[in-house]
Order: sequence, then C-alpha cells, then structure tokens
Amino acid sequence: MTYAELNRLPERISIADYLCHRLRQLNVRTIFGLPGEFNMPLLDRIYATDGMRWAGNANELNSAYACDAYSRMKGLGCLVTTFGVGELSVLTGVAGSYAEHVGILHIIGMPPTSAQTKQLLLHHTLGNGDYNVFYRIGSDIACHAQILSDSEFCFQHVDNCVEMAWNEQKPVYLGIPVNRVHMMVNSSCLNRPLNLDTINFKSDTNAHDNVILSEEAEYKYDELIGMILKKIYASERPVIVVDAGVIRHQITKEAEDFIKLTKFPSFVTPMGKGSVNENVPNFDGVFTGSLSNPNVKELVDNSDCVLVLGCLLAEFSTSTFHFYYRTKNKNKILVFSKSVKIKNLTFPDMKVEIIMEKLLQKYDPSRTKRNFSHIDTINVPRQTLSNDHLLKQEWVWHEFSNWFKPGDVIVTEVGSSAFGIIQIKFPPRTQSISQPMWGSSGYSIGACLGVLFAIEEFKEEAGVTSNLSLPNGETINLKNLQDRRVILFVGDGAFQIAMQEISTMIRWDLTPYIFLLNNEGYSVDRFMNNKSNLSKFDVQPWKYLNIFKIFGALNYETRKIVTLGDLREMIADENFNVDDKIRLVEIILPSTDVPPALLEKWIRERTQSKVIKESPRFFDTPESSEFYEMEELTPRGSKHNSIISL
Repeated sequence: MTYAELNRLPERISIADYLCHRLRQLNVRTIFGLPGEFNMPLLDRIYATDGMRWAGNANELNSAYACDAYSRMKGLGCLVTTFGVGELSVLTGVAGSYAEHVGILHIIGMPPTSAQTKQLLLHHTLGNGDYNVFYRIGSDIACHAQILSDSEFCFQHVDNCVEMAWNEQKPVYLGIPVNRVHMMVNSSCLNRPLNLDTINFKSDTNAHDNVILSEEAEYKYDELIGMILKKIYASERPVIVVDAGVIRHQITKEAEDFIKLTKFPSFVTPMGKGSVNENVPNFDGVFTGSLSNPNVKELVDNSDCVLVLGCLLAEFSTSTFHFYYRTKNKNKILVFSKSVKIKNLTFPDMKVEIIMEKLLQKYDPSRTKRNFSHIDTINVPRQTLSNDHLLKQEWVWHEFSNWFKPGDVIVTEVGSSAFGIIQIKFPPRTQSISQPMWGSSGYSIGACLGVLFAIEEFKEEAGVTSNLSLPNGETINLKNLQDRRVILFVGDGAFQIAMQEISTMIRWDLTPYIFLLNNEGYSVDRFMNNKSNLSKFDVQPWKYLNIFKIFGALNYETRKIVTLGDLREMIADENFNVDDKIRLVEIILPSTDVPPALLEKWIRERTQSKVIKESPRFFDTPESSEFYEMEELTPRGSKHNSIISL
C-alpha cells in the first residue's frame, strides 16, 4: 500500500497537511516554536496530524536551540515562528545551526499576500511597507529560502525545502503566507520518495537506501580513493581525526569501523565528541588545537598524514584557543561533507558518505603493518582527597566520569563545562551535544529540551519495533533506550539567560538531570581576562533550588553539593540513579576555578615564554608552576574572594 492509502488520506489535502506528513515521514514528530497570529492556521494542522506534536516553547530563542539539538539527534528539526518579531527572535539560534551544519526547516507564518502586495502597515512590520526585509535577513543564514506563492507547484517547493535542509545539513527558510496554508494538493504526491543523500537513511517512505553512481562518477571516486590510500600507505605516522560532519551526515558507524580497521591513533574534535566509541584501543583523546593535551597535540602535529573525516572547519580561533592542523604535516587530507582537500588540491562534488563506504571497501590493512604507539589522555586528580574538601573543577569531572553510563546523552554549555567534558572518556553509545563553534551562551538548556523530546520519541518507537535505525546509521536494541538518561551541565550565568525552558520540560513531564555549576558568574571569562576589573563577570545570586516550585513542578528533586563528600554520596545513591523525575543539582565551585585543560594551557604558554609566574591580580599565593594543585584560584579583583558565603 502507498503512504497515502496507509494513512487513509483523502485525494486532496492542504499544503499544511502535506508539509506535516513529509516531516512525519522523516520521523520529525515534534515541532518547536511559539504561536502568533500569522502561523496559527498552520499550527492547527500540526494538531490534526496523527503522531505530530507542538512543543510550545517559552520563548523563540530557546525554541531554536531545542530544534537544533533535536536535529542533531534525529537528522532534521522543524521550527515555526511568526512574521517579523518571531523570526527575528530566533536568529541567534538559527545562525548557530548554520555555523555548525545542523539541518533545520524554519517555517515562518507570514501576512496574507494581499497585504504584502498593497504594502499595508500591519503590526510586526517596520512600518515602511517592506515585507521582504526579514526574508532577506533570514536568507543570509540559510542554504535555501522560499516563500510559497504558486498553488500548482507548491508541493514541489515544500519537498525541495525539506530535501535541502536534510541533505545540506543547514537551515532552510520557508515562508508561508497565512492565506496559502489551505492551498490544496494531491495526497498521492506523498508517495514519491524524497531525494535524500544519506545512504543509511531509513524512514516511513521508500527513500533511497543506496546511491547508484554513474560510470564517470565511479571513476572519479575510485581515482580519489586511490590517491588517499597511496598517501596513507606511504606514511609512517598516520592519524585519524573525526569531526562533526561524521555525525551530521550519519556515518559514525563507518568512521568507527575505519578506525578499528586501520588501528591508527584516532581522535575526535570537540564538535565530534561522542561520534565514535571512545573505548576502542586506538582512541587517543580529543584534539582541541592549542588546548589539546600535550601528548595529543604532539601526535597530531607531528603526523606525516592527517586524515580528517567529516571536517567542518580546518581552522578557527576564539578568545580562548585556536584550532588548526599544522601546515608542516606532510599530507593533510580533509574530507568535508561534499568535497575533499589534499594539500592545495580541492576535489568538489565528493560526498563523504560515499568516500567512507569506498575507504572501507578498498583499504588493505596489510599495507600498513607498523605498530602504532597510543597514549592515555584521561586526566586524573593529582591528589587523593578526603570528603571534606571543597570542590574544584578538576575533581568534579573526575567523579562524574565514573557516574556516566552507556547510552547517556550529555549536553554541555559553552564555558567551563564544555572544556571539562572533553577530558572525560565516554562509555559506549554516549552522545555529546554542545556548540563549541558558535558558542551562544544559554544554548544548552534549550538544547536539553530538544534532546529530551528526541529520546522520548525513540522510546515510543521501542513499543513498535525491536530495533531502531538511528539517523547516524547505527542500529541499536531499543531495550537500551529505556534507561537512556539526558544530562545537562550549565553554568549559573548561562542558566540565568535561558532557564525559562525548564518550564517546558516540566509541562511535558520530562526528566533530565540538570547540574548547575555555580561559580558566581562567568568563570572562563574571568580566567582569560584576569588583568581587568573582574566584577563585570559577576551575576546576581539566585535561589536556584526554588526554580521548580516557581514553575509548578510536582515530581522533582533538588540538591546542593559543596564538598567532595557531597558529590560522592550523590553519585553512589541508587535512588538518584533512577531516571524517574526532573532533578536540579547546584554544585558550588570557586569563582575563578576552571577545568585542567584551560589551566594547563595557561601554564604551558608561560613556560614557553619563560615567564613562569602568575598575574599578581589573579592568583593569591603561587610559589611555582604547580601552585594550582593546592591553592584556590581566586581573583583579588572580584568581590567573590571566597565560596564560604553559602
């Protein structure tokens, strides 16, 4: 039976119904956003479509963050806003999806075409009759932009937008005037399979499971694979680096298989963390450019063949660190989503999915018989500490590394938690959600909501089939999803930006673990700008543990963690490990303490410049480059010189 017949659709359906069914075919079942006058008729059709739900977010920006993370879990997310005020409110979130290659279909409910033609001065406009200004703004952070206007071909425009968002893994802007929502199309058009690139994709449609190449394309791929393998076979110190493109284009299984096959020293980037099993023998840690563990940096920098799979960015810089692959590497092979760069040569129109498939087919392990050295990059606290010690970042992350379990989804905020999580080796099937490139403060709370919805949908599917094909190509036993936890680490500064979305979690009876790192503001910024007036990084202290009461939660748990003993007791508590309620844990940390990765970089830079001394305004009593083992890192320029103020 066809899709239309299975769902008992009438011969003619509205374009809004058509859109909802196309999303449902891709297992996109939760739509994010806020209602507005110009999108309400569209929202009505979401409610009318079986298996679809409207999240109803607390604000637009958080809805964009939620949609972004939902897409990272499922391959595509959908966001609905209203014209002008709504679509402008999500720009930061949509721009983050554009920067980090996340597929989002952004649907905007627009004023009727008659009002636009007459340039009427309606609300939500700029008062100048220009109805295209927001479309122009949105187009700059979208791989494709479309406004539905043609009744005859509107279903094709919808299909094109959905395909572009999925295939390009970038946002797509789709404007629907309110009077176009009920345009009628043939439901039989839903029987046509979408043109999706991903080889491993499985859906409710007859989507393509394999890609058939032309003879000319086959020759080009074989020629390129031959060139790549020739450089690999000739190298003495090859390494593999896995970037986020492997996740976006759903080839994590292929990347992991290639790592196991080659036995090369292998790494992930911060955006690629969680993409491969970090317990394989030749996984050697996270490559973070200048913030890398020295042993990691040495292996990658001195390699004579660096193969980067799913490369998103070959180089970028922030105020905290710079990231690049050294030009002195003899052979640098960057496999992007749709191109490959080898030294100064660029090969366009080469899809990473096909390249990975062919590398696995053609690689000959007997051609690289060398034994490769591997390293242990897991940070272990330098001291064995008693339970009465006040907490520091280093000890917090070490203790949590023993608490994580297979299948966890760990969401981290930009800042100290993002740097802390990279020092931990994940258990198998653990996923990481973060935004290291765009780095928008407050991202993690909305993202946590998106992950929760995705996990809930995976669990619902567990009642229908025994196994689930994830968008990353991995097939897992759905019994494993029953205990899959969603864990959020967020600082108090970012929490104050986006905490409203916790209300949405409570509304939907979602049960995340929320660990709030209370360091009285923005600790990483304090650390990196220690010679300035540090009070600008402070935030107003809140009674964080009362937030559930304010939002009307009934089934919840809160804790305040001050000492190492508090943390160990919580982790050992069997009841705490049962994912049956929403939890908020406030972890009290020194205001300028940072994860070891940042601190060690600070020490290395000063060692290299032969200035092994502290900034006198930043540190209290250092006597050597190892002072941080014993001393609290507290700035004299801040009003928060002690955490003994609880």
